[in-house]
Amino acid sequence: MTGNPEGARRKALEKLRGLAGLDDPESLVVPILIDAILMVEAHRGARHPFTQLPELTEGVDALLRELTLTEKAMAWAAE
Repeated sequence: MTGNPEGARRKALEKLRGLAGLDDPESLVVPILIDAILMVEAHRGARHPFTQLPELTEGVDALLRELTLTEKAMAWAAE
C-alpha cells in the first residue's frame, strides 16, 4: 500500500465512504482520531513516548472490520 501513496489514499477514502452505512460511526472513529492526535503531539514534543499504539491499532482494525462487513452486506443486497 505504501508503494503507491496516492492509490493508498484513494483506497482509504473509498473505505471511509462506507461509514455512512454504520449504525454509530462516531463510536469507532472518534477514539481513533483522539489517539492519532495524541500520537502526533507525543512525536512533536518528543518528551513523552506514544504508548497507545496497540489501542490505536485495535481501533483501526475494528473500524476496518465494520467497514468490510458493511461493504459485503451492500454487495450481497445488490445481488
